[in-house]
Parts: sequence; C-alpha cells; structure tokens
Amino acid sequence: MNNRASNRYDTMQYRRSGKSGLKLPALSLGLWHNFGDTGNYENMKQMCLTAFDNGITHFDLANNYGPEPGSAEKNFGRIYHENLKSYRDELLVSTKAGYLMWEGPYGDWGSRKYLIASLDQSLQRMGLDYVDIFYHHRPDPETPLEETMGALDSIVKSGKALYVGLSNYNGPQMEEAAAILNDLKCPFVINQNRYSIFDRTIEQNGLKNSAAKAGKGIITFSPLAQGLLTDRYLNGIPQDSRIRTDGRFLKEEILTEEKLSRIKALNEIAAARGESLAQMALKWILKDDVITSVLIGASRPSQILENLNVLDSQPFTEEELKKIDDYSL
Repeated sequence: MNNRASNRYDTMQYRRSGKSGLKLPALSLGLWHNFGDTGNYENMKQMCLTAFDNGITHFDLANNYGPEPGSAEKNFGRIYHENLKSYRDELLVSTKAGYLMWEGPYGDWGSRKYLIASLDQSLQRMGLDYVDIFYHHRPDPETPLEETMGALDSIVKSGKALYVGLSNYNGPQMEEAAAILNDLKCPFVINQNRYSIFDRTIEQNGLKNSAAKAGKGIITFSPLAQGLLTDRYLNGIPQDSRIRTDGRFLKEEILTEEKLSRIKALNEIAAARGESLAQMALKWILKDDVITSVLIGASRPSQILENLNVLDSQPFTEEELKKIDDYSL
C-alpha cells in the first residue's frame, strides 16, 4: 500500500453537485492533455499523486483522450493500480463517450450500442469495475434522445457507473434530457461545459440557469482558455507554448492585438489582487454556487500546487467583477 498524505483533506473545499448527495473538490484534475502516449509517465504519476495528496479526489477522463485515443485511460489505469488502488473509495473517476473512437457505424455519437461498448472498453483500459460518473460527451442530432438517455440509465442499473452526466449540452437540451432521466429515476447529477472569462457561452445558451433551476451541478473545463488567461503570452508566443507545439486546440491567429490588450488588462486586475491571472481566472468561475468544480489541466505538479492557492484568495468586490466583465468576451 502506498501511504498518501494524511492531511489531504485539510484545505480542499468540497461542493455538492446540485441537489445530489455527491460532493466534488472545488478543483478537479482533467486528463485531456499531457496524459497520452506522448507524455512522460513519471510526470503523469506525480501530477496525479500531487493532486490526491492535496484533496483533489476527482480525475476526469474520456475515451478519446490521448493521443492516441484511449491512452490517457490506460496511463491513468496504470497509475491507479500502482499507487491509488487501495484508495478507490476515496476517488471519483469519470469518463465519457460521444466522439469518434473507432471506425465503422458504432464508434461515435450517442447510440446505445456505442455508449455501452465504449464504457466497457474504458473500464478495461483503466482496470476498474465501475466509474463514478459516466458522461455523454456531446448531443447527437440523429439518435433519439430517449435512446441515449436510456443507455445511460442501463449503464447505472448494470453497476458500471454510479452517476451520469451530460457534456456540451445547452440549456434546452439539458432540460429535455433531464426530464427523461428523471422519469427513469436515473441519477443525473452534473453537466460538463466550457466556461471562462473568455467563453461565457453557458450564460448565453441557458445551461447555467437551467442547471441551477433543475438542481444539477456544473463542472467547467478550459477555465484558462487554453492558456490565454495566464501570463504566458503577455510578451509574445514562447517557442514551447501549446500554440507552437500543438496547434489542434489553440491557433496563433487567435492571439490578436485586441485579445492581448484584454489579457494585459485582466492581468493588471489580478496583480492588484495579489494573484496571478490564472488564479484569478479560476477564482472567477468558483464565485458562483451553481459551479460545482473547475477542471484544471497541468503539465507538471508545480502547476497543480499553484492553482490550489485560489482556495485561499479573497472574494471579488463588485468593482472588480465589473472590470472583469469589461474585458471578458
């Protein structure tokens, strides 16, 4: 047995997911980047252990996280079995299905065939009997919603997931899905969506209000807008930045002069608070009770420790929030 930090629950804040009984840490570790075949295994392991030793009990994955697809789950499974297996009842492990995972007509979207098969593959890769949360990763415009939600319900009733979640659904889509899941008495507890100072879509598409009204939690991803809401790009684009090394998610043309001026202005607000821009961006999301948790990404353990400082930061004043609104997108 690996002995983890005995004080791991001393400083983390835990938030209830909507009106459910499930609590998540205010910060959760996302394995979207840096946990695939191109990552360094020892670094991945230290990031997971640093997170857990500081009360981050939730590890968020998806079937297609890599590269290659499936490799993040494999690497997490190895870390789990070598270091965290004896703590399974203290861990929240989530995964998802909804994007292309294998060739042919059954490896994508939201059919019952795909969702059940995908979770079986995910459990095998991670070496788990069940996941704590299983998400449908994106709405499927062609499969009847009753089929997709029925598959999620079957998965819970089979014991392969404890709760279900929805990812990338807007307000009306979530309300329709929630009604079906409620009729099935399926424990739908959380929505996962992109949210940041630079992406406030969930405020505009109804998801944030609908989740609050329905008593469902929200966990957000890309809180730093793929690194834009940090001090990384204040003085140009570093050669080792994600823009230079991996152009899949962040393009150089996104960093316009206008956006750079907004980043600099937000950085000044953060500095006046005695925080980094990244810490302020995380704190801004956590200001709302409807937000259950924020998914943080990391490339090294020290970034996780730095993000944890947000838990001790001061609440925003109305004036600060107005200034942030002025420079948000």
